Amino acid sequence: MKITTKGQVTIPQEIREKAGLLPNTEVEFEYRRGRVTLIPLPAVKRAGRSIVDALRGSAGRTPKNMTTDALMKLLRD
Repeated sequence: MKITTKGQVTIPQEIREKAGLLPNTEVEFEYRRGRVTLIPLPAVKRAGRSIVDALRGSAGRTPKNMTTDALMKLLRD
């Protein structure tokens, strides 16, 4: 198996199934003692990360200048 020029690799289906890695599962990579480990994120952490990502990519809108209604909608979606 080779890593592409974009740093991508295909995880074999058998391993994905055994590890429960479904489409859109968010993961972290950990490097320790010369080994790379792929770690699925718990659903709660994924939800928090998506909120942070949405706030970061909100075209210059920060929580400071978002209305309360807009922020609550973002947090609930």
